Parts: sequence; structure tokens; C-alpha cells
Amino acid sequence: MRIGHGYDVHKLVEGRDLILGGVKIEHTLGLLGHSDADVLLHAVSDALLGAAGMGDIGKHFPDTDPQYKGADSLELLRIVARKVTEAGYRVSNIDVTMIAQRPKLRPHIEQMERNIAGAVGIDPSRVNVKATTEERLGFTGSEEGMACHAVCLLEE
Repeated sequence: MRIGHGYDVHKLVEGRDLILGGVKIEHTLGLLGHSDADVLLHAVSDALLGAAGMGDIGKHFPDTDPQYKGADSLELLRIVARKVTEAGYRVSNIDVTMIAQRPKLRPHIEQMERNIAGAVGIDPSRVNVKATTEERLGFTGSEEGMACHAVCLLEE
């Protein structure tokens, strides 16, 4: 068994869609990034790559490469899952903690779990997404940005 941890942060800005876990969420702000800036899926991808000893998403999908401008992070996660599988690993489970003051994410969590499960080829019962605030503390609490932690277990 191999355990991986992923962490990502993106700044909130006007004029961008807010996409988390492959779900477009109505909000006044969106996340800034080279791709669609899905901070949740970036953390999941990093957890999977880390557990497999394959670096991070910046190594596989550099933000200096124009082909990834506006990229769909759900598609990038599918590619990561394929690479991890080709390296001889099977995803056992994924656990995610999304950190954001607003908007409330509870109504979207089941779809996020289904999206992640579908992208990596596991049952949705093996994916858990949680959301928390930081009680208006720090950059996430002041709504300057969002952060996400993800852990996964791979089996050989």
C-alpha cells in the first residue's frame, strides 16, 4: 500500500467560473489559474501522483505549456489515474477536505464524489469529500482564495 497527500491553493477573482470537483458552482468569484483552476481536483491529482512516486501535476501538466490553458481538470485527473494504473497501482480510496468560506458546498458534494470516482474508476463509496470554513481566519476565511487537502491509498 502507498499513501499520498495533495494540497493546492488558488486565488479567488472576479470574472472566472468557480469549478470544484468538476462541478460548476454559482458564485460571484472564481478561481484563478492556468487551467480551470479546480483546486479540489488538483489536490486529488497530486495525492495520486505522490502516492505513486510520480511527482505532481505541475510536472505532468506545466502551466507554462499553452496546451493546458483552460484545461478541464476532470480530464487531467483521468490522465493521472491512467498513469497511476499503468504504473501498476489500483486506487483504494480518496478523502478530500475542501477549505472555503463561501459558497456552501454541501449541495454539490455527492456530484463531486461521483465525478472523482468516475475519473479514477472506483466506486463512489470509496471517495469522501468534506468542506469546512476557517471561521473567517486566514486567506480562505477572508475569501481571498480556496485551499484543498486530499489523501489517497493506492494498492499494488
